[in-house]
Amino acid sequence: MPDDILQTIDALVAEEHQLRSQAPGSGLDAAERARLEQLEQRLDQCWDLLRQRRARVEAGEDPADAQARPIDEVESYQQ
Repeated sequence: MPDDILQTIDALVAEEHQLRSQAPGSGLDAAERARLEQLEQRLDQCWDLLRQRRARVEAGEDPADAQARPIDEVESYQQ
């Protein structure tokens, strides 16, 4: 299961990098900026889920019981 999350993270990061590489020259249009924001939110959510699963493994619990938290909850965490 963590491999699935890592693959999702890799795909999201690749798309994020592709969008950001466009920014210096022509900048991003409104749709691209919105997509970048969605990518950042989804990445935060995926990283949180991965941390939950790893913590469950360390605690001897089933990592499959971890649930993705709502984006508004994950976004409010302090980094």
